Amino acid sequence: MKTSQLPPVRVEPSVRLEIEAVLREGESLSQFVETAAVQAARHRKAQAEFLARGRASLAEAKRSGEFYPADEVLDGMRGRLQSRMQALRKRKGTAGVKA
Repeated sequence: MKTSQLPPVRVEPSVRLEIEAVLREGESLSQFVETAAVQAARHRKAQAEFLARGRASLAEAKRSGEFYPADEVLDGMRGRLQSRMQALRKRKGTAGVKA
């Protein structure tokens, strides 16, 4: 498969210097720009999918008339997070212990 090129990007010299200052050893400016573009595209895709799920959920809630107070939902999420964190702490505490 042939590769294709992204269009050249014009930036102020200070921006280029700032980017070059954070390049990793052996990393080229082109590699950095490619990585940044791919990450930005994935992030935007994830955002669009998130919004689509939210809109679908809102439409379903309106259709069914079933809504939940935000505080209730957040409390449930906090509870699941705390349970998971406790389980991970417990697992971490026993990781070095052989059964």
